[in-house]
Amino acid sequence: MAESSTPRFYNYPTAKATEVPYKEPPPASNPVVRGLALHYGASVISSVGAIQSFLYNNAGFSKLRKLTELEDVACRYDPAVVPIAEPSSTQQYTQTGSLRAPAQDVSGRFHSVQDFHDAYNSGRLTPGDVVEALLPLIRRDVEKPSEHSIAFLDTKVELVRQAAEASTRRYKEGASLGCLDGVPVAVKDEVDLNGYKKCLGSRKDFTNKLDETSWCVTKWEEQGAIVLGKLNMHELGLDTTNNNPNYGTPRNPFNEHYYTGGSSGGSGYAVGAGLIPFALGADGGGSIRIPSNYCGIFGLKTSHGRISGRPTPSLAGTTGVLGPMAANMVDLEMAYRVMATPDPDDPTSALFAPPRPHNGDRTKLLGVYKPWFDRADPPVRDACEKALDYLITKLGYSIIDITIPLVHEGQIAHALTILSEIASSFPDVTGLTAPNKVLISVGSKCPSIDFLQAQKLRNLLMEHLAYLFKMHPGLVIVTPTTPGAGWHIQGGQGDLKYGVSDANMSVRSMEYVWMANFCGVPALTCPVGYVDPVEGEGKIPVGLMGMGEWGSEDALIEWGYDGEAWLNEGLPGGRKRPASWVDVLDVARGRE
Repeated sequence: MAESSTPRFYNYPTAKATEVPYKEPPPASNPVVRGLALHYGASVISSVGAIQSFLYNNAGFSKLRKLTELEDVACRYDPAVVPIAEPSSTQQYTQTGSLRAPAQDVSGRFHSVQDFHDAYNSGRLTPGDVVEALLPLIRRDVEKPSEHSIAFLDTKVELVRQAAEASTRRYKEGASLGCLDGVPVAVKDEVDLNGYKKCLGSRKDFTNKLDETSWCVTKWEEQGAIVLGKLNMHELGLDTTNNNPNYGTPRNPFNEHYYTGGSSGGSGYAVGAGLIPFALGADGGGSIRIPSNYCGIFGLKTSHGRISGRPTPSLAGTTGVLGPMAANMVDLEMAYRVMATPDPDDPTSALFAPPRPHNGDRTKLLGVYKPWFDRADPPVRDACEKALDYLITKLGYSIIDITIPLVHEGQIAHALTILSEIASSFPDVTGLTAPNKVLISVGSKCPSIDFLQAQKLRNLLMEHLAYLFKMHPGLVIVTPTTPGAGWHIQGGQGDLKYGVSDANMSVRSMEYVWMANFCGVPALTCPVGYVDPVEGEGKIPVGLMGMGEWGSEDALIEWGYDGEAWLNEGLPGGRKRPASWVDVLDVARGRE
């Protein structure tokens, strides 16, 4: 296909293909440690450099030095690529009239922001009714906390009620701020929220001294959303389970023998269990998409630099972003459009145009790197292939074979980079959980030559993606979100008490998600099926992920709506709600 004209970008990579024959990676052989052995062993590992160096080399980080493909490649440290805002592209799309009607009368329907807005407009309910229905479910500081409260770390009841009272007043006066007014939401404990401590899921205090709220959360509040509080997360965001011995581990709402996924596991649970229509997540290595996938909801990892969290510093400056996790695509779209308002005081966010609905014809082209795609477990692969077949046969998509060089080496480079960034930010591991003592101490052994090799590989991969996007405008690269269905809590209560160090499973869970973080592109996960668990009742959700060109969130959202059509109309049996799902509007009506 001939190259087409491209929108004006800042920092767009040189479009350059690199062809490297696919090579299956060797089986991961990192030691798996759990229970008391981990509890006591972590202190030894974090204080003995020789053990740290052994684990570093055993993880394969030093292999990047041997890549001849990187000999003439320059380093790239910043993956931000910004579509330059045009003077005319300033209109915001956040009012009720711009909402798409959510699906009605479909199997397993989740409540949307529109349902809350309609209930308030009609007078059937008030925001105060909804808040009073939710508080007993989410509060930890009551005599008998509910099963759902473990997803929340803190709720300031007075602040929540004040916001609900203000919203209720606006509706009574006919002065609603729009479709988000009075909608309950919550945020991961990775961002700053006025009146709350920020602990990053740890026992330490990282609260911003100015006691300000992060920009993107402020945008939600300005539209009337009611922030219920801080959500549970994996300590420091450093793994994909959301196993948290500090505050307790929320179980997967679909099956209590599985993790929610992480590190935004509290967000995944709160949305997946029906408590709220959307939540804030953060994603440095799949931490929005993995829990969204495991909890059967939608999640958007945004383009690097688009969403401002100011004054919150990023835990991983060249890989981490903020984004929405949502029950339905309409919720994800609305949450994204508001939170992505450019921040004039953030040097990268300020360059982006405000999000706007995709207009006109849309290329429906999917790219699959088959050897990579096929590494998913058979039940996951089967669920994703059925969804792709629906997109092709019913919705007019075409599919092409693509190649991507060095995908397994790229995952190593991403892991090395994010681990080095976090180790630099948290040199003192005192008081951290045992698994994080191990991870951070190992990350601290990264020599400069390995880090620089990783940044060369980042550049090579970004140039190859630029080549694909220029050759195939509108391309969406599709993979399973994770290669396996969920993460089983294999060690039971011992794992929940002490944590678990299983780098093999961690790496496996991130096999597809890492690329969007390392290269800065947006990626969206849609639930597309359910598979049998290895233990317990309740099938485990499976997700399909699409990656688009830098800044292409609006087009990617259209793809997400098509994925939702499969879930609601094509999937045999339709969408499922977990047994623990809460009909919040019904609970609120029952209080009247």
